[in-house]
Amino acid sequence: MLEQYDLHNLLVIDIETVPQYSSHNQVPEHLQKLWELKSKNQRKDETAEDFYTSAGIWAEFGKIVCISAGIFTGGKDTGLRIKSFAGHDEKELLTKFSSLLFSQPANLVLCAHNGKEFDFPYICRRLLINGLPFPPQLQIAGKKPWEIAHLDTMELWKFGDYKSYTSLNLLTAIFDIPTPKDDIDGSMVGHVYWNEQQLDRISTYCQKDVIATSQLLRRYRGEDLIKDEFITIIGQ
Repeated sequence: MLEQYDLHNLLVIDIETVPQYSSHNQVPEHLQKLWELKSKNQRKDETAEDFYTSAGIWAEFGKIVCISAGIFTGGKDTGLRIKSFAGHDEKELLTKFSSLLFSQPANLVLCAHNGKEFDFPYICRRLLINGLPFPPQLQIAGKKPWEIAHLDTMELWKFGDYKSYTSLNLLTAIFDIPTPKDDIDGSMVGHVYWNEQQLDRISTYCQKDVIATSQLLRRYRGEDLIKDEFITIIGQ
């Protein structure tokens, strides 16, 4: 499976997002009303104020605080090199990530777990909101599905079955891949960012998701996992 892909022309990414404001009462009044309407069908018995901790899920009410990107290296002994773009200034973060993509071939394949539903469209929306140009790898408007060079490890696992969501945590468990969820999970990122102010911790978590997704790709291809000594994390 996936033998047609050259791993060295593939970039594995993961993003971490948080609500744009530290609490609901910090949100401008006109946006509070729009948030109440947007979240109405999702929050069930919760108030819009209580549910605001989940606002990072939506690009209209959240922001990206970290993007981690991993590229495969080496030949016989395949390795992985990971770089993270993390910060409080989303525009600066996106500019740096975009510069990476602009420096790569236009046909570079982007890969993420649930990327087609979340990571890729979220990045595109936030690029647009911040007035930034789209790198060629994210130019999808007007393209046919088979013309878009995006891989989604969750979609691949479905094999055409669209009934359910399968988490990266579950797939790493059944493929015997070390779990990235040994500290925090996605539901905790907003709290860790706004209340604990631990961006480095979020960056580490994001990097672990990139490693897990990359290892899952290896399993899909029937290949051995990348050894820890061949995984390198470089600074921003």
